[in-house]
Amino acid sequence: MALKFGTSGLRGLVSELRGPPAYTYTVAFVRMLRDRGALNEGSKVYVGRDLRASSPEIAQLVHAAIAASGLVPVDCGALPTPALALYASSENAPAIMVTGSHIPDDRNGLKFYRADGEIDKRDEGDIVEIHAAMGDAVPSPSPVDPLRLGAEPSQGYMDRFLGFFEKGSLSGLRVGVYQHSSVARDIVVDILRGLGAETIALGRAEHFIPVDTEALRQEDVALLRDWAAAEPFDAIVSTDGDGDRPLVADAGGIFVRGDLVGAITANVLGADCVVTPVSSNSGLERCGHFRRVVRTRVGSPYVIEGIGTALAEGGRCVVGFEANGGVLLGSPVEKDGRTLPALQTRDSMLPILCALSAIAKTGRPLAEIAADFRFLAGASGRLEGVPSENSASFLGKLAGDAAYADKIFAVLGGVANIDNRDGVRITVHNGEVVHFRASGNAPELRCYVEAKAESRADELLGWGLALGRAQILES
Repeated sequence: MALKFGTSGLRGLVSELRGPPAYTYTVAFVRMLRDRGALNEGSKVYVGRDLRASSPEIAQLVHAAIAASGLVPVDCGALPTPALALYASSENAPAIMVTGSHIPDDRNGLKFYRADGEIDKRDEGDIVEIHAAMGDAVPSPSPVDPLRLGAEPSQGYMDRFLGFFEKGSLSGLRVGVYQHSSVARDIVVDILRGLGAETIALGRAEHFIPVDTEALRQEDVALLRDWAAAEPFDAIVSTDGDGDRPLVADAGGIFVRGDLVGAITANVLGADCVVTPVSSNSGLERCGHFRRVVRTRVGSPYVIEGIGTALAEGGRCVVGFEANGGVLLGSPVEKDGRTLPALQTRDSMLPILCALSAIAKTGRPLAEIAADFRFLAGASGRLEGVPSENSASFLGKLAGDAAYADKIFAVLGGVANIDNRDGVRITVHNGEVVHFRASGNAPELRCYVEAKAESRADELLGWGLALGRAQILES
């Protein structure tokens, strides 16, 4: 797969990123900021990384590119992406996170942050244009010794939550923490213990495990259920590789899907408006908890854009989240004289804490709390190794040929609505949903479905993936 910007950051195979590309894309990013007057000679750029095998070497190339551009690289070490973003913002400085998030260890990526937050689609376009104009003449990177920070960024991230949630507010809860290879694995434990929860570390790994909170591996599903069956937990929690997406399972070890965790979070925080991609569950509009629901395309840059629009239109407490569970706090939240400042980048810790707080405050199990939102059962999957042009051909025909769509979906009762904001999301007359979308950072066709029962959602997902496979093979 070629390097490209997806839903959040630049990603690709390690073999394609390591070396000149990591260096030159970093140069293009800082050059964009300097061209806009957002950086001066000698300005600092903060750099963090996740725990995958290739990240330290790629981080060294990032440091070298920053130094060669007349700027000062600051090595923040291994830490969660939201912790890096929070600290850099407090220093009014840009940042670069070396991470592939949830994708396998043979891939990696770069996430770029301006001083005021995550880059947007316009920034991505400018970076690509500057990079293309640089040509093939790339100097051999010279090793540099960056400035090094200690625990300040991670401690600041922990203090954000320990200062907002009441001391002892999670007392009485017993929480399993699936640590695997998440860069946030120790911070999660420390924060939960700091708020009074009893925590049990589970599944710590020394090799990288690609935990995708939007499409859990069957191995992870089995682990969660086995742990829950072996001993009592109020919940089991985790994050993806770089700590910006949560994984939350109930007392039975059953995964609570990310958009539902996002809805619980928004409700706990008292949001009057939620901003979320079209791929999130349609139950958001029906649950009655939110005055307004704003839908966007898939990807944190689009959610951030939607948050800005919602705030401009009078939103009081605006919370954004994605189907993967990453929450973006669009506005400050005040509670009992304490304030949680806005942080418009995906975060895993806030939704984990809000889900656990809901259990502690109500005394009800998480499964009951989740059921209050009346979400349709959902499932998602993917067809791997599908070139983007093949996906585009299938999606274009599905969106542009009504007769074709009607024929294909007649077996489900016929098409009631088509939403083309991001891929093709088809709602049939009985309320079921099938949503096809090409991945933004991998050669994959993704399929999301909604139905009234889990068994039906699994059946519908199988039908959707079979349909996609058959139609793409024909193209």
